[in-house]
Amino acid sequence: MQKRIISLLAVLFIFIFGCAPKEQIPRLIPMEDFFKNPESTGYDLSPDGEHLAFLKPWQNRLNVHVQKIGEEEVTRITSATERDIAGYIWANNERIAYVQDTAGDENFRVYAVDIDGSDSKELTPFEKVRASIIDELENDSEHMLIDMNKRDARVFDIYRININSGKMEMIAQNPGNITGWMTDHDGNLRIALTTDGVNTSVLYRDAEKDDFQALITTSFKETLTPLFFTFDNKNLYVASNIGRDKEAIYEYDVKNRKTIRLLYEHSDVDVNSLMKSDKRKKITGTYYYTEKLHYNFFDEEREQLQAELEKRLPGYEVRVYSMSKDETKVLVRTYSDRSLGSYYYLNRDTNEFMKLMDVSPWLSEDEMTEMKPVSYTSRDGLTIHGYLTLPKGFKAKNLPVIINPHGGPWARDTWGFIPEVQFLANRGYAVLQMNFRTSTGYGRKFWEAGFKQNGLAIQDDITDGVNWLIDQGIADPERVGIYGGSYGGYCTLAGVAFTPDLYACGVDYVGISSWFTILEGIPPYWEPMREMFFEMVGHPEKDKELLERISPLFHADKIKAPLFVAQGANDPRVNIKESDQIVDALKKRGIEVEYMVKDNEGHGFRNEENRFDFYRAMEKFLAKHLGGRAEEK
Repeated sequence: MQKRIISLLAVLFIFIFGCAPKEQIPRLIPMEDFFKNPESTGYDLSPDGEHLAFLKPWQNRLNVHVQKIGEEEVTRITSATERDIAGYIWANNERIAYVQDTAGDENFRVYAVDIDGSDSKELTPFEKVRASIIDELENDSEHMLIDMNKRDARVFDIYRININSGKMEMIAQNPGNITGWMTDHDGNLRIALTTDGVNTSVLYRDAEKDDFQALITTSFKETLTPLFFTFDNKNLYVASNIGRDKEAIYEYDVKNRKTIRLLYEHSDVDVNSLMKSDKRKKITGTYYYTEKLHYNFFDEEREQLQAELEKRLPGYEVRVYSMSKDETKVLVRTYSDRSLGSYYYLNRDTNEFMKLMDVSPWLSEDEMTEMKPVSYTSRDGLTIHGYLTLPKGFKAKNLPVIINPHGGPWARDTWGFIPEVQFLANRGYAVLQMNFRTSTGYGRKFWEAGFKQNGLAIQDDITDGVNWLIDQGIADPERVGIYGGSYGGYCTLAGVAFTPDLYACGVDYVGISSWFTILEGIPPYWEPMREMFFEMVGHPEKDKELLERISPLFHADKIKAPLFVAQGANDPRVNIKESDQIVDALKKRGIEVEYMVKDNEGHGFRNEENRFDFYRAMEKFLAKHLGGRAEEK
C-alpha cells in the first residue's frame, strides 16, 4: 500500500509540474539484500601468487574456496554447515589453516587442509580452549606458531605446531602476565607484552634460547607498541605516545632502550600502523584515519603503485590487500560509503589487471546514500567527530533518527559502507554515529577523558549529538531512537534510563545492563587486565556508588520507552545474564520489551538466518515506534 501511494504521488507531481521530482524516494530494498552473506569475500593470494583463496557461501555458511589464477575451476576445501569459517591463512603454497568456533563461544579451534580439499586435520581438538595463529612461519613449510590457553584458561602459551600431523611443542610458557607475543622476520619468538593490571612492559630477548628481559615499563595509559623488527632484526619499529598526546611511529634502539628516530606523526590523530616490503626490506609508508583513511609514503615504488591503482579505480578508497612473496602479484580491494566494494588482481610483470568479484553485486551504489563526516561541540567544549547518513529522497528536516553509538568503548567508527546504516537510511531514518570521548584514535587526553565516565560524560556526548541534530532541524524530537551493540547496547540502555524523555524507543544488541555483573563475568583470558578495567570503568567495591549510578539495571524504574533486546546465548563477553536481568526488570514494571535470544550465537549474530530474524524484527519495531518504512511481510 505504501509503495502504491508513493508511486501515485510521483505521477501526480509529473502531471502538475510536467517533470519528475529531482530525487524520488527510493524503493524499499529487501532487508535480506543488506545482511545476506557476500557473494565472496576475504580473498588472499598464495605465497607464490599462483592461487587465490576466498570465503564463499555453501549451505548458507562461509567456507574456504581455492582457485588457480587464470582458470575457471573453483574448489571448495571446507564443509562448515553450523557456523561460518571465521578466518584462514596460507600455511604454505599447498595448505591452508583456518579457525572456527562453536555456536559463538569464541573458543576457536585451528584446522588445516590441502588446497585440493584433501588431508583435512583438526590441529587443536581441545574442549573449552581458545587458539589462534601467531605466525605462519613463511620460511618453514611444515610448521606455524599458535597460542592456546590449554594449560591455563587465563593465559596463552606459544606452541610450534606441525600443520600436517598436529604434533606440537610448547616453545614459550606464559608465566601469567603476558598478554601478547611477537616474532622477528625469521619467525623467532623474541617479544612479549606483559601487564600487572595497570602497568605494561615490553620484554625482549636476543634469541629463543635466552630469557626475556624488560625493555621498558609504563603505565597502561602510555603506549610503546612494537609493530615489527627492523630488517636486520636488531631494533624495533614502534607506535608510541610516551611524552606526547598522539601516538606516532618511531624506530626504537633495543640496545640503548630508547627511541632514536621519528618516522611519522600527525597533529590531530594517532598514527600506529606501518607498511613494509619484505622482499625489498624497506618500510614503505604509514596510514591513519582522520575523517577518512590517509596514506603517507616513505617509498617511491609503493607510492607509485598506489597512484596507479587509484587512477584505475577512481572514486574509491583503494587498498592493497596482499601480495605474492615476490611482490609481482597484487590483490586489491575497493571501499566506499555506498558499496562493500570489489576485489581486483594486478600482475605487475605483465600489467594484467582484472576484476575478480563484487562483494555484494545485488546492492546498487546509486540506491545507497552518502556517509558524511560531521562534528559538534560537547557541553564541556570537546569536539566530537562522527558521521551522519541521511535517507535518500527525503528532505533533511524533521526526520526520524537513529542514534548509533559504537561498541568498545575503546574503539572508533570510521568512514565506509555499513550495511545496517544503509538499511536504516533506506527505511527513512537519519543515522548519527559519534566518536564520543574515550574513543580511540584521537589521542591520550581524549581517551582518558572517558575513564569512569560511562553513563556520565560519555552519555552526555551522545545526548549532545541528539540535541545538535534537533537544533539543525534534521531530527524530529518526538521520533528519536537509539540502537547499539555491545558497549553501544549499554549506551542504548543508559540512554533510555538516564534521559528517558529523549528517546522514543531503543534497541539493545548484546549490551551491558550492570557493571557489577559484567566485571564478574569477564572471560578468564581477560583476567590479567582486570585491574585496568577497574581503573577505566570503576571498582566494584571502592566505586560501588559510581557503578550503581551508571548501571541501567538499577534505574529500570525510570525507563518508559519501548525496548527491543537481542542476545546470543553463548556470548563469552557480555553474558546472557546482562540481557535477562534488564528484560525481567522491565517486564515486572509492565514496560513493553521484545526479547530475542539465539541459542547458537555469541557476541553478535554471525549466522545468516539469525541476522535476518534480528533485522526483520528491528525493522518492524522501529517502524511501529518511529514511523519509518518497513516491508509488508
